Amino acid sequence: MFPSLTPRQQRPAESPAQLTLVLTTTLRTADDLLRRLSILGLRRIARCRLTRNRNVMVSFTAEELRVHEDYLRAPDEVLFAIVRFVEGVTRGERLRARRRLLEFPIATSEGQRRRAGTHPDDLALAERLTEFHARLNQEHFGGELHALHVRVSRKMRARLGHYTAATCAGDTAEIAISRRHLRRHGWDEALHTLLHEMVHQWQDERRLAIDHGPTFRAKAREVGISPCARRTVAA
Repeated sequence: MFPSLTPRQQRPAESPAQLTLVLTTTLRTADDLLRRLSILGLRRIARCRLTRNRNVMVSFTAEELRVHEDYLRAPDEVLFAIVRFVEGVTRGERLRARRRLLEFPIATSEGQRRRAGTHPDDLALAERLTEFHARLNQEHFGGELHALHVRVSRKMRARLGHYTAATCAGDTAEIAISRRHLRRHGWDEALHTLLHEMVHQWQDERRLAIDHGPTFRAKAREVGISPCARRTVAA
């Protein structure tokens, strides 16, 4: 049960008309959403940004909360889950909040671009990275991670790699590695990046927050990679 979430509980309504007015309040901007979340108990973050990322619905740093824009239409029960996801002090509390957030339907449009594929000239690189994924899975995760395809991206410039969770639209989880990174920095650095993204996969499959917090840092050290969120690689 979510405490103190219904309009009747938050503010006594003197008539059904007053209750209807409360229920139909519309959030239109990131500031509107942040004010509502503050009323529901959000304390540690003072800035909010709306996104259209369908793979990471809610994420946050010490300075900023990033929320998919479709949550503007979410009821208070779901918004309260955002608060508990950020403010929760126990793993169980955050897991329950995460499950509730994932239950909320995020609209998809036919016009949205689907994930890019690997360029035909890079298929051999992608196949080799996928083989390394299976090997590293056995060596560092006891083979518990799901097998997945590693994509080579020609569009990544600043980023070295990225883990994308499965989506309600039917897209499977994947890891993408920058072709530029692989060509400039070599296989050792690319495999370091692959392991970094596999730690995010491990977080996702354990239903943990996909972030660079304490759990990520501890697992990164365990598998022998840098626990930093971003890494500068010499050219």
